[in-house]
Amino acid sequence: MTKLNELRDNEGATKGRMRVGRGPGSGKGKTSGRGVKGQKSRTGVSLLGFEGGQMPLYMRMPKRGFNNPFALKFAEVNLWRLQDAIDAGKLDISSPIDAAALVKAGVIRRELDGVRLLGEGELKAKVNLTVYSATASAAKAVEAAGGTLTQTRPAKTEASA
Repeated sequence: MTKLNELRDNEGATKGRMRVGRGPGSGKGKTSGRGVKGQKSRTGVSLLGFEGGQMPLYMRMPKRGFNNPFALKFAEVNLWRLQDAIDAGKLDISSPIDAAALVKAGVIRRELDGVRLLGEGELKAKVNLTVYSATASAAKAVEAAGGTLTQTRPAKTEASA
């Protein structure tokens, strides 16, 4: 039985660190494997974007695209994922299913700005769903299975369209 004070790694399990700058006989003397003298041999130097004072390439290229700060982010749920959770007994179809129930069942990680129901897969169970929005195929599939779908998305008006 090995004592606690006699525990050690297996032979060859750890490798000693490279000692650089210890003369030509070490194989890592003089420039210590960096190959150059001066600024590039020093620690913490980043010359990657510098072009000798000329405007760097990444700044010469035009900016593209737009990132809308007001865009909503949805937790997307496919029909097959919903059916899998029902089959596994994680979702109770006798009570209404909303975002909180989906998070509790582990179907989605978090609610974000709302849940969007997508139509991939098949839904066999009769469910009462409340989501922010749903695709037309998903809505059709829920009603075909005998369930109800409530969408909480605000109706589009002429001003916002």
